[in-house]
Amino acid sequence: MEIQEIITKLKSQIVEQLNLEEVKPEDIDAEAPLFGTGLGLDSIDALELIVLLEKNYNVKIDDPKESKAIFASVKTMAEFIAANSK
Repeated sequence: MEIQEIITKLKSQIVEQLNLEEVKPEDIDAEAPLFGTGLGLDSIDALELIVLLEKNYNVKIDDPKESKAIFASVKTMAEFIAANSK
């Protein structure tokens, strides 16, 4: 699966998984931060994103220290999925 294809799919899944009722998938900047100034997600949302990756892409984050870099943006999540999906 191509990175851009994953990014498009991820945006829809993030909106659905996190119940972001006022956000449309196309409004999410793939390179904008997911936490803090970007979408403004919190630690509970991070847990939901971990579940999303495991459930939809069968990928796990083995080292919790990597999670900050993986969840930096939709693009970094897509790159992690592309590199680790089976």
